[in-house]
Amino acid sequence: MWTWIVAHPWTSFLAAFLVFVVVIAIRDIFFMRRHAIRHNFPVVGNLRYFLEMVGPELRQYWVANDREELPFSRSERAWIYSSAKAQNTNFGFGTAEQIYSIGYPIIKPAAFPFPESKATYPGDDKTEVPCLKVIGEGRRRRPFRPRSIVNISAMSFGSLGERAVRSLNRGARDAGAYHNTGEGGLSPYHRQGAEVVWQLGTGYFGARGPQGFDLDRVAEVCAAEPNVRMIEVKLSQGAKPGKGGILPGAKVTPEIAAIRGVPVGQDCISPNAHTEFDDVDGLIDFVERIAERTGLPVGIKSAVGKLDFWEDLARRMKATGRGPDYIVIDGGEGGTGAAPLTFADHVSLPFKIAFQRVYQVFQKEDMASRVVWIGAGKLGFPDRAMVALAMGCDLIYVAREAMIAIGCIQAQKCHTDHCPAGVATQNRWLQAGIDVDDKALRMSRYLKSFRKELLNLAHACGYEHPAQIKGSDIECSTGVNRFSTLDEILGYVKEEVPFGQMKDLQPTP
Repeated sequence: MWTWIVAHPWTSFLAAFLVFVVVIAIRDIFFMRRHAIRHNFPVVGNLRYFLEMVGPELRQYWVANDREELPFSRSERAWIYSSAKAQNTNFGFGTAEQIYSIGYPIIKPAAFPFPESKATYPGDDKTEVPCLKVIGEGRRRRPFRPRSIVNISAMSFGSLGERAVRSLNRGARDAGAYHNTGEGGLSPYHRQGAEVVWQLGTGYFGARGPQGFDLDRVAEVCAAEPNVRMIEVKLSQGAKPGKGGILPGAKVTPEIAAIRGVPVGQDCISPNAHTEFDDVDGLIDFVERIAERTGLPVGIKSAVGKLDFWEDLARRMKATGRGPDYIVIDGGEGGTGAAPLTFADHVSLPFKIAFQRVYQVFQKEDMASRVVWIGAGKLGFPDRAMVALAMGCDLIYVAREAMIAIGCIQAQKCHTDHCPAGVATQNRWLQAGIDVDDKALRMSRYLKSFRKELLNLAHACGYEHPAQIKGSDIECSTGVNRFSTLDEILGYVKEEVPFGQMKDLQPTP
C-alpha cells in the first residue's frame, strides 16, 4: 500500500481530498443544525463563513483605499509605521485630502518662522518637549513636570499582553515619556524604567484590601516605586462611559488574576460606578486623601456627557481650593480593548465637543488655569495634536497609535484574545511574535518623531513650543469658500501659559 502511494502521489492526494469533502458533506447534511447555509449547501456553504472570517483583512489590504478605512486609514497607519521604523515619513505629489470639506483644519504658518537656530532644549534630546506646567505645583509634596507633552494613555496589562506592556514602557523610558497603567493595576511589566501614572478605576485593582479600596496599600506602593509620579482616578472612558472595564475570561490568566485579585478564567467586569464616592464632594475628598498620603498629584479621567457634574466640580474646586490637579478629557471616538457596540458608537461626546464644553465651564469659574488639561481620542497625529493644544490641552495621550507603533495591524480582534500581532492577547504563541527590544525602539522612535513634527509645526507658526499655538493660528472650513478661526468656532480663547525658553523647562526630581 505504501509503495503504491509513493508511486502515485497525486492520485493519493486526490483520493484523500475526496474523502475529506465527503466527510464534510456528511457533517453538514446530517449534523449541522445551527447553520442553515452549511446544511442547505454542504461543503460550498463553508466558503461563506471563511470569507466572513477573513473579510476585514481582505478589505484592509485589497479593497479599501488609502484614506477611507476606519478607525485609522492606511495612510495614517503608514505614517505611524514609518515613524516607528525610522523610515521616510514624507509623502509625494501633494495632499490627497479634501481640504474644503467641513471641519478640515488649516494650520496658518507665520511669514517669519521661529528660527530653528535659536531653538533651545532642556537636555541633549532635541525632540524633548516638556509640559509648560508643573502638575501639582504649590499643592503637592512631589509635583511633576512631564518631560514629554505626548505620553502613553491607559492600557491595562490584561487588555494587552506582557510583551506589549514591556515594549511600551521601555519605549516611553527611552523617549522620556510617561506610561499610564490603565485600570488593571501596576504590574511588573510597567516597571521597566519609565515614569508611570497609576490609574485607579472602579475595580481598584492593585489597590484593594479585604474591605475594598485600601489607601495604606496605595501609599506603600507609591513609596516603594519612585517612578510612580501621579495617580489617576478613572471616572469613565471614551469607549464605554458609564460602564466598567471589560476583560474577557479568556484573557484572565493566573498571573493577571493574582495582580487584580479576581478569579482565573472568568470575565473581569469592573463596576460601573465607584464605591468610595458618589458625588462631587466625595470625589474631591477621595482625591485629596490620596494626594495627602502619597504626596503625588492626583487627576481624573472622564468621557463627557451631561455638564452638571463639571459645573459642580468647577464651582466646588473654586470654593474650596481642593480637587484634582489634572483632568483628562477622553473623546467618544477613543477606545481600546472590549466595549459594547452601542457604547462605542453612541455614548459620550467626541473629543472636540467634549473638551470645548468642559473647558468653557472651567473658564467661566476662572479655573481653567488651575488644572493641567490632557486630551485623548485619536490625537496621535501632529495635526490633531496641534488642534488639541490650540483648544487648551497641555498634554496629549496616545493609545491605539502606540499599539500600531509596536505592530498592531488594526485587525480589531482585541476582545477575542486572538490578536494576530500578539499585542492585545494573552496567548503565548501569538505574543512570541513581539521582540520587546525591537518594539521598544519603535515606540521610542514614534514618540520622538511625533514630537519633532510638533516642534516643526510650532516653528512654522512662529513659536518655540507647540503649546504656544493659539486658536487664531488654526482655521477650519465652515462652508463653501468659508473658513473660521478655531477661536470663533469654539467661542473662547484659551488661557496662555507664561513661557520663556524651552531650556527653562527642567524636569522635576
